[in-house]
Amino acid sequence: MRALIKLIQKTYRMVDPQEGSKVLRNVGSLSGLQVITYILPVIILPYLFRVLGPDKFGLICFAQAFVQYFMIVTDYGFSVSATKSISLHIEDKKKICEIVSAVMTIKLILGFISLIVLSIVILLVPKFKHDWMIYALSFGAVIGNILFPTWFFQGSESMKYTAKLNIIGEFIYAFGIFLLIHSPNDFLMVPTITSLSMLLTGFMGQYILFSRFHMTFQLPTWKDLRRELSAGWNVFISVVAINTYTTTRIFAVGLLTNNSLTGFYSIAEKIANTVQTFPLSSFTQAIFPRLSHIFHKNKEKALKIMEQVQLITVIISLIFLPITFVFSPLIIRLVCGGAYPAAILSLRFLLISVFFISANAFRVQFLLVCGKTELYSRIHITMAIIGLPLIIAMIHHYSYVGAAMATCLIEGGVFTMTYFTVKGIAAFIEFKLPETIE
Repeated sequence: MRALIKLIQKTYRMVDPQEGSKVLRNVGSLSGLQVITYILPVIILPYLFRVLGPDKFGLICFAQAFVQYFMIVTDYGFSVSATKSISLHIEDKKKICEIVSAVMTIKLILGFISLIVLSIVILLVPKFKHDWMIYALSFGAVIGNILFPTWFFQGSESMKYTAKLNIIGEFIYAFGIFLLIHSPNDFLMVPTITSLSMLLTGFMGQYILFSRFHMTFQLPTWKDLRRELSAGWNVFISVVAINTYTTTRIFAVGLLTNNSLTGFYSIAEKIANTVQTFPLSSFTQAIFPRLSHIFHKNKEKALKIMEQVQLITVIISLIFLPITFVFSPLIIRLVCGGAYPAAILSLRFLLISVFFISANAFRVQFLLVCGKTELYSRIHITMAIIGLPLIIAMIHHYSYVGAAMATCLIEGGVFTMTYFTVKGIAAFIEFKLPETIE
């Protein structure tokens, strides 16, 4: 532990004091949010699973996985491309207004198209038509996600607003769940509460965007729209590819098994996601815009910071993931109210995949900082081509445990490809820099 503290101090000294303080403030704000989002699922997940039962809980998770595809479409690649653009033009208010107007216009258009697609699927596909209300109610979360300008707050390094609004949303959600969900018959209230909380935070985010930051909406030109679409394209394709083997896992389990088994798998995945996002998500969101700034000034320095931060993440994972692995039976028992060996095994496989993700997070981010979106896209498209058939085959042979096994193999493959790709970029930077200096 002492060695980890020294490593963190060494990394902090590599950045300017002002840069370091900005990153720490943003990490602090986001970590506050992560603590809330870490604690609330510990309370809410067991409650929902036990009150609704695995069948209704699985149906809700399946619906959430389905509407997640629309969130991917409406996010496009702006969580990276728009964030980076704003961080690089933060002093130019006119340019920022152009970016905001273009991004919001594109997101609203994509949201309208998504609503049409959802309506067609509900009308034409019997599985969706039967439970059409849950999908319609779940779509409110997509609209809320469109409105919430997290990409702006991240790019302007004002993550305190993201933290505060999301904490408000989480408490509204938790309050609604405990107040209104008392039996399996109340299952439709879950997507309703989720959508309302996200819509509220979305509108509040828009209010802050235009009042606190004095943004003005201007009808974007085709040139502005094309610029933002072009900037986000490779990231969008990559995110689609990534979700081919992430979001699709729950969706595929729901299609190939039944709602109850989907519920058990979803519990394992939600627990693993909670372990994965805390505190990794805080660091990645806070560091990305600052690392982009540093890279444009000093590529070698940005590379060294990335390597140090990635090493810190690996050490933290090696400390905490084995503990979660050992206590997986107790965690599943507390959440599900019984011993479910398949759920325990699924969670353990997913925890191994969490290690690969944690050990790879900042290398992946560095590809985007470098502007190597084509390489980033190629890695994930390759793994999507391999991963989707693998997930389907593994679920077919091993039920929902197969989805967890496939995830472990896929994330291991992503880690390997990214490691050697970034290693090649690092060698190029270190080789070319002396020549540039001379």
